[in-house]
Amino acid sequence: QVQLVESGGGLVQPGGSLRLSCEATGSILRTDAMGWYRQAPGKERELVAVHFGGGVKKYAESVEGRFTISRDDAYNAVYLQMNSLTPEDSAVYYCNLRPVTGPFRGMDYWGKGTLVTVSA
Repeated sequence: QVQLVESGGGLVQPGGSLRLSCEATGSILRTDAMGWYRQAPGKERELVAVHFGGGVKKYAESVEGRFTISRDDAYNAVYLQMNSLTPEDSAVYYCNLRPVTGPFRGMDYWGKGTLVTVSA
């Protein structure tokens, strides 16, 4: 069973930076896609960034150039460096893991989320 634990959220002023971390435990493969989603109050959960096992990264248009996703397979971890934050980035950020091979292919695993609040 896969478990994901996020950390690093908090309160930051507009223009500031935060770094989110997610550590995965369980049966993790380097081919699994790992990424970040977010959900603001009253809105649907949306993709922020994903790091595929082959090294390909994908970003939401709204964070392109400001956020950077990275991954450390030695620690089964994924990180999200967030710069130039705006109040529109305020949301609960969820770590996601999605196997792309094997019997659990396509199944989504989620962390419990970490709250990011951008406010003066």
